[in-house]
Amino acid sequence: MGVDYYKILQVDKNANDEDLKKSYRKLAMKWHPDKNPTNKKEAENKFKQISEAYEVLSDPQKRAIYDQYGEEGLKLGQGPPPSDAGGPGGATFFQTGDGPNVFRFNPRNANDIFAEFFGHSSPFGGMGGNGGGMRGVRSFGGMFGDDMFASFGESRPMSQTLRKAPPIENMLPCSLEELYKGTTKKMKISREIMDASGKTMPVEEILTIEVKPGWKKGTKITFPEKGNEQPNVIPADLVFIIDEKPHSTFTRDGNDLVVTQRISLVEALTGYTVHLTTLDGRNLTIPINNVIHPNYEEVVPKEGMPIPKDPTKRGSLRIKFNIKFPTRLTSEQKSGIKKLFGS
Repeated sequence: MGVDYYKILQVDKNANDEDLKKSYRKLAMKWHPDKNPTNKKEAENKFKQISEAYEVLSDPQKRAIYDQYGEEGLKLGQGPPPSDAGGPGGATFFQTGDGPNVFRFNPRNANDIFAEFFGHSSPFGGMGGNGGGMRGVRSFGGMFGDDMFASFGESRPMSQTLRKAPPIENMLPCSLEELYKGTTKKMKISREIMDASGKTMPVEEILTIEVKPGWKKGTKITFPEKGNEQPNVIPADLVFIIDEKPHSTFTRDGNDLVVTQRISLVEALTGYTVHLTTLDGRNLTIPINNVIHPNYEEVVPKEGMPIPKDPTKRGSLRIKFNIKFPTRLTSEQKSGIKKLFGS
């Protein structure tokens, strides 16, 4: 079918005129080249695609041909011509050797569509003017620069630009088990969006966050421009920040997991076996035959947290010990200890 205009405009095939206007307004504002100075070439391409999709889908006759014959059929002249072919809608007739007139669609200038949609005034802030509108603009780069003011009979450069609302940050608490294995979080948000006329309306959305194995506290997940929409303001980015819930057994130190075992002095001197359930439900048995002193630490490689850049690798499990010393010893116990250690 060639280009999918419905997908480009982010609407379904049953979209009505208001749906198309709402989507075009949002996407055209987002991808206008003057709003994307760092990736202007990509923005120009997307801006043209959005304009072309809106031109076709907002015209019932062009849309009917597109639905039946696709983008290639629309541009190569399949199907009957619309009644307004050859007019300002961007379509022309060609006489072929086969006889009848053939309708072929030629997309209009994206700037003209943008200007007509917004009433020949800038949606990015107060432009004023004498009614010359954007018809005098011939390039993307000049649409909102000095050339624009020349078409309005003004000589000063435009100083007013769109400001972006500050980001909205929310903490996203995750258990160590979720950060170990990875998980999917569904977040329901409510916000205000604007329709084509500029009126706001409340909507609810479900955002999906794919938490990857090994993500750390402070990791940020950004949903661009998911804040409230309002005139002359770029909506705020919605940012979720990973936070770690306290765990009953483990604490995290970078990519390592740390656990502290409370043992008796006898166990510290004679040997101890550690029994642990891992964050993914496995049972570990770790025998320790060394003398466990107060600063002793048993390190088990590859039993820590997944490393975010390569989740097949893991940090270490570090086992620390809290040795419980007796508070009292009898004379016989003291003598026995002295005899045992030969002092």
